[in-house]
Amino acid sequence: MAATIRITRDFDIAEECVQDAFARALTTWGQQGIPASPGAWLTTVARRRAIDIGRRRDVAVRSQHYLVIEDSVAGPEIADGEFEDDRLRLIFTCCHPSLATDTQVALALRMLCGLSTAEVAKAFLVKESAMAARITRAKKKIALARIPYRVPERSELRGRIDAVLLVVHLLFTTGHTSPVGENLSQVDLVERALDLARMVHGLLPDDGEVTGLLALILLTDSRRGARVNPEGEFLTLADQDRSTWHRDSIDEGLALVGRSIRRGRPGRFTLMAAIAAVHSSAPHWDETDWAEIVGLYDLLLVVWPSPVVALNRAVALSFAQGPSAGLSALDELSTDPQLSTYPYMAVARGDCLERLERFAEARVAFEEAAMLTENHVERDFLRSRIAQLH
Repeated sequence: MAATIRITRDFDIAEECVQDAFARALTTWGQQGIPASPGAWLTTVARRRAIDIGRRRDVAVRSQHYLVIEDSVAGPEIADGEFEDDRLRLIFTCCHPSLATDTQVALALRMLCGLSTAEVAKAFLVKESAMAARITRAKKKIALARIPYRVPERSELRGRIDAVLLVVHLLFTTGHTSPVGENLSQVDLVERALDLARMVHGLLPDDGEVTGLLALILLTDSRRGARVNPEGEFLTLADQDRSTWHRDSIDEGLALVGRSIRRGRPGRFTLMAAIAAVHSSAPHWDETDWAEIVGLYDLLLVVWPSPVVALNRAVALSFAQGPSAGLSALDELSTDPQLSTYPYMAVARGDCLERLERFAEARVAFEEAAMLTENHVERDFLRSRIAQLH
């Protein structure tokens, strides 16, 4: 997709070309076998289709004067680095300061990261129709303003990096726990987010927030293999076998957190990484320093006053000071419209109520959460909790 947009300069035409390439692969690969480099094959076919459309619609002629790079692809093999460069170009094009920050992030998630409009809408806690309109307007603005398709100069990076980091983080969280579907996570999205985080860190290795985001992804993803049991059932953090956590990722993440904190006043992603570091450093669940986590959430609320952060702080408070304290904090958030259909709000209430042995109320909360959850693994887990309530 990213490589094709370089040719078309039009998001919708690029999507059409990529879809054509996948359709051709379904027939060609079935007859001739899967090529050695499937991604390169698809990219080449899509770009050739784009060039053909460009000739017919005269897009190429009108666009040549502001295309930054015009590559010619002689065969189906494309250098690995080209994919990385094109992804960076696309993410920075989507995150242009002439667009509102939320629009930048939504467009990048849709175009670069391959999320559906429904998935992007869930990430922003808004209706799908509203998100579809926002993405359409952004595409048109990029085309009309002729926003250049390139990684900006180093002096321009500062104005776009916040949105870029938000895109990478939302991509990771969407992959870490899929909003819909039969699988708990989408590994391809997780790995794409990690790749992008490393690329951005390569551009700005001395930026504390860039370093913090990479640390956050490494520390959180280190638990990937422990989140479900052999039967595919969800395991909470308390029930995970910590010996299966990926130690190399934890060690790298902890080193990056320390480096980021030493750069000065920590920002949003550095504080989130610090919270993940506390979890990663605890040998067992009952040795988690919940008071430290609550304190970090207090700092995070100052730099990022978000209802989801407040919800996470309430959960941490329920373990630091008891379920009654956590439930009181959750009650204060009960009128927030963004959390009204957020399943983890109901999960948090159900957990506190169950620990207080208010089982009838806990059942109602878990049933609400199950109704709001579209991830099958999480829904099955909630139903099992409901069945065990007595």
